Amino acid sequence: MRFQNRRHAGQLLAGLLSGYADSTDVLVMALPRGGVPVAFEIAKALHAPLDVCVVRKLGVPGHRELAMGAIATGGVLLLNDGVVRELGVPQRVIDSVARLERNELERRERLYRGGRPVPDISGLTVILVDDGLATGASMLAAVQSLRRRNARRLVVAVPVAAVDVCASFGNKVDDCVVLTEPLEFRAVGQWYDDFSDTSDAEVCDLLEQARIGMEAYPS
Repeated sequence: MRFQNRRHAGQLLAGLLSGYADSTDVLVMALPRGGVPVAFEIAKALHAPLDVCVVRKLGVPGHRELAMGAIATGGVLLLNDGVVRELGVPQRVIDSVARLERNELERRERLYRGGRPVPDISGLTVILVDDGLATGASMLAAVQSLRRRNARRLVVAVPVAAVDVCASFGNKVDDCVVLTEPLEFRAVGQWYDDFSDTSDAEVCDLLEQARIGMEAYPS
């Protein structure tokens, strides 16, 4: 299965989540930036509010696409011990990368929220959305962040995921909803015709559209 773009993927994925439609205790949360267009379509289809869970991958210096861990809102820091051990990444390098990424995480929090508080998710079903799962490091950090905030139920929803990574979430979340789990998986972008970067401006625009939509939707 291929997707035209992230919003097309979100429209298809929303069909698998229709059981959550029109529920007052459901919140859709996206991992910015690429997860936001996917989550926007899901939130629209379910008549659910949309928010973000900001996560930053800790890339190995010189090989930034290789995740040695991730950080998330709420002080979560998750390390990929296998990568750190195999490459012999020293603690001082981890600390340096984490510090830089924490600054970027805080910048995005301020920009995307525009002064609005982090939502209270206690007692809610949270559908956590990204555009795909490759290593799963960022999603796992997001899951840990939301567990600390007492979500009642956590559902990971992605258009595409590596089979082994998806399976690894089995005992960490209440459900994992995936459209396709290809056996030959190299990167998330290979399953999209258009996988161009999502900008900060697009994230802010979609979040604002979602807020306006929820205000117009009768409670």
